[in-house]
Amino acid sequence: MTILVFGRTGQVATELSRHGGDRVRCLGRDEADLTDPGTCAAAIAGGTWEAVINAAAWTAVDAAEEQEGDALKINAGAPEAMARAASAAGIPLVHISTDYVFDGSGTAPFAPDAATAPLGAYGRTKLAGEQAVRDAGGTHAILRTSWVVSAHGKNFVKTMLRLGAERDRLTIVADQVGGPTPAADIARACLGIADQLIADPGKTGIYHFAGGPDVSWADFAREIFAQAGLSPEVADIPSSEFPTPAARPANSRMDMGTTTATFGIARPDWRAGLSDILTELGAKA
Repeated sequence: MTILVFGRTGQVATELSRHGGDRVRCLGRDEADLTDPGTCAAAIAGGTWEAVINAAAWTAVDAAEEQEGDALKINAGAPEAMARAASAAGIPLVHISTDYVFDGSGTAPFAPDAATAPLGAYGRTKLAGEQAVRDAGGTHAILRTSWVVSAHGKNFVKTMLRLGAERDRLTIVADQVGGPTPAADIARACLGIADQLIADPGKTGIYHFAGGPDVSWADFAREIFAQAGLSPEVADIPSSEFPTPAARPANSRMDMGTTTATFGIARPDWRAGLSDILTELGAKA
């Protein structure tokens, strides 16, 4: 049997296809349109699957501020349909969520049972998706992650490589701290968690998965440049000097203890994952 993956071209979906091989079946928008949740339910009901992984979402954080209804349909309506269909089929669902469900207060890592308080529309829609998955009553793992990077799509690593080659000096936010997370590590974690849920539905719950060590965006940029052999000056700035339509959490530290204890999955070192990404991009020094 096969694991059904919602998403085909996104960062995590691309890595799921790579690491899952013939065992995964990735559906793009042409086969399962998340703006039409019924197509997601039909895809699950129409096949014989071992598990479902939802790696698709509305991820345009700033655009969600003006298009919250559209984001809600994709980030909550579609996962609800998936969860109910998976529950009816008796198979587990792994659903990827985000650190944006928290308000980013304090400096301590957020545990899975910490109080949620999204700062903006994106976080609200993702939190609604989590609630919908839980309410469906089936076997599931909600996997919150942060700062996703890879050699694919748009992300911080690729932006820094471009700007670092163009400019002598960059100003980077230094008062937001979190764990960069390579998409390849997320994909491996999702596949491992799916297998364990198949064997033990009692592991249903909310979990965190983020790379370590925790770092600011500015220090993350410095490591990207160091590994890529680039040498622009990086000047630290506060978030107030880089305003965006949607507020970003200042603290995106995630406590992975429950994930490690339950699934035996260790926190990945993002520096090693960054090296792999740069090698793939041909940007390794």
